[in-house]
Amino acid sequence: MKATMKDVAKLAGVGLGSVSRVINNVPVKESTAAKVKAAIKELNYETDIYARGLKTNKTDTVALILPTIWHPFFAEFAYYVETELEERNYKLLLCNSDGRPEKEYEYIQMVRQNKVDGIIGITYSDIDQYISSSLPFVSIDRYFTEDVIYVTTDNVEGGRLAARELFKRDAKHVAFVGGHQETPNETKNRRKYFQLEAERLGLECEVLDLMEPIHDLQSDIEKFLLEYPTIDGIFTITDLAALDAVHVINKLGKKVPEDIQVIGFDGLKMTKETQYVVSTIAQPVEDMARTAVSLLLNVVEGKEAPSRTVLPAAFKEGTTTKKLENR
Repeated sequence: MKATMKDVAKLAGVGLGSVSRVINNVPVKESTAAKVKAAIKELNYETDIYARGLKTNKTDTVALILPTIWHPFFAEFAYYVETELEERNYKLLLCNSDGRPEKEYEYIQMVRQNKVDGIIGITYSDIDQYISSSLPFVSIDRYFTEDVIYVTTDNVEGGRLAARELFKRDAKHVAFVGGHQETPNETKNRRKYFQLEAERLGLECEVLDLMEPIHDLQSDIEKFLLEYPTIDGIFTITDLAALDAVHVINKLGKKVPEDIQVIGFDGLKMTKETQYVVSTIAQPVEDMARTAVSLLLNVVEGKEAPSRTVLPAAFKEGTTTKKLENR
């Protein structure tokens, strides 16, 4: 049978309170601590973190809600969140929601049931009614009706930067390609400010902005490029969309970047050591993760935290834009 705290106390010859203090890292006499630790080891006692959470309102566990773990950006973000939590002696509960609000609601309920201390969420679902300013919740990119803490990359400057980089590389007829959701979020600024900056620079600009979910983006891009055959520069909502654009351009018998240059958004790599999969407006993924963890744990510990944190984006050159050397 599974050992209990009473078993540990009995074997160590101490009271339950002493066992509890040792388990929760509360200072006790060295001799008492040694007895308890020896008993724990002999009995192979394991703390029930959920039971302890019900008593102490703290489990040292944080949930991370992702729309999908298949997307490389979300996977990289999860890696850095887990790394930061480990450094702070917290555990990660990874929640793959598949974009389903009912699943996300179940994870939110885990906070209220003291099964996790808080949530970091990347969500585009209709869950506004479940989110309140009193909930220990840090959102990525998205804001809610109530004043909820969120972290975002500077999507405004990211959109402008993409237009400027295409302009510097002699693009004349540019386009935005991407999708959007009904929920309010900062990623919509990528299109808006790319378009505004392109127009300010005197570039002809077209837009393919589809309502998500998008079922066949490559077919949509192909129709779009056939409709506007003089497009020579494309900015996409994500790097994965940029890869779709590159595939379609090659299919149409054109070359990247000679005929059409492509810039994505995210900063995806196959590994840390390899180059970016496309030229991209890179998000500071590690900083976003560490900032989100820091803000959430401040909330959990009852400290003040800013409601909105904006981190800088940067252009990173891949193989899908023309080189600027010796110009």
